[in-house]
Amino acid sequence: MPLVLNSLKKAIAALNAILAKSNDAGFMRGLDEITQNAIKSGAIKHFEFTYELCWKFMKRRLSINISPTTAEGVTRRELFRLAAENRLIDDFEQWMRYHDAISQTSHIYESEIAEKVYLTAHDFVRDAKRLLEALEARND
Repeated sequence: MPLVLNSLKKAIAALNAILAKSNDAGFMRGLDEITQNAIKSGAIKHFEFTYELCWKFMKRRLSINISPTTAEGVTRRELFRLAAENRLIDDFEQWMRYHDAISQTSHIYESEIAEKVYLTAHDFVRDAKRLLEALEARND
């Protein structure tokens, strides 16, 4: 049963677009600090949303193609390990760093933490695209 990947494609595209806009130094310089922070906060929210879709699609892929109970009730660490073993992701440790970054945003807001998570989103979008490619290649 093939996965319908449209929501993941759209989420990755939206994250990529907002990161590209926030990386446009000329554009960002023309904005006041509040607007700059709002754009970065939007990028962080897109990161959070896309990350959630990624792990859910990993879980679905494993459940459909290995067994319905393979990813049932597993921790995120175990899920990422299974995804790496099944060649859905390249770097288990990097995905754990994404998980840690997302976890930080939900517990406390500090500008330093927000900046670190924002920077992490730039690495994440590359790996999210790779996951999407792996899912598309095996989507039968």
